[in-house]
Amino acid sequence: MPTQTEKAAQFQALHQRNETFVIANPWDAGTARILTALGFKALSTTSAGLAFTLGKKDGTGSVSRDEALANARSIVEATELPVAADLENGYGHRPEDAAETIRVAALEAGLVGGSIEDATGDPGNPIYEINHAEERIAAAADAARALPFPFMLVARAENYLHGRPDLDDTIRRLQAFETAGAEVLYAPGITRPEDIRTVCSSVSKPVNVLMGMKGAPPLTVKDLEALGVRRISLGSGFSRAAMTAFLRAAQEVIDHGTFTFAEDTLYMSELAALFK
Repeated sequence: MPTQTEKAAQFQALHQRNETFVIANPWDAGTARILTALGFKALSTTSAGLAFTLGKKDGTGSVSRDEALANARSIVEATELPVAADLENGYGHRPEDAAETIRVAALEAGLVGGSIEDATGDPGNPIYEINHAEERIAAAADAARALPFPFMLVARAENYLHGRPDLDDTIRRLQAFETAGAEVLYAPGITRPEDIRTVCSSVSKPVNVLMGMKGAPPLTVKDLEALGVRRISLGSGFSRAAMTAFLRAAQEVIDHGTFTFAEDTLYMSELAALFK
């Protein structure tokens, strides 16, 4: 098993290559092992996937930092791959909260990367004012730089996920976060190719794009690479796919009393082979 420092170096190198990579999003140790067996190069937790597993609603602050980092630790221990985490807004509004979350995520959960978003968790005022958001990223970046290995800090501009499809403001935020010390920039919810290209050309640090959103243009890895994207994540995509299959199977049984869903499932032996 590689050391945390070795995994951090591997993760940093993935972002420095002139080749786009997909970072897959497990929601527990089992799915982390499956994604590792399939050949992904790095993993990141998903706050929504974890919330579903815990029977909670994502984005409401109902999942605590302790719960999120315990989940991250279980994933870290299940794979030899570098693991990053969705750290929501840093589990607090102050810059100090974001900084402490980065420190604890790295030193106690074994993570080599993580994201801090500018969403407040308050439906009435969903996005932090830009100067405060920048201060939070600056504090998180200082904490990341103080670690004894490279930690890939991702800064997220959440406008598009909260009903504010303002590309100019989103770019201003990403540029501010880059100046504040973020290593990767991310604006989930941007799906139009021309907007993705504009974002990528407006900053110098690697850009992460979220794929797997329902109704988004059917872009491929190569398409996104041509637009300037360095990293692609799936967010809750795999989790939603699993939940969808589960729900449809359960509905078939309760609504029709039939079990045809089993014809599309893997054999136990096929699943077991992924956990060797």
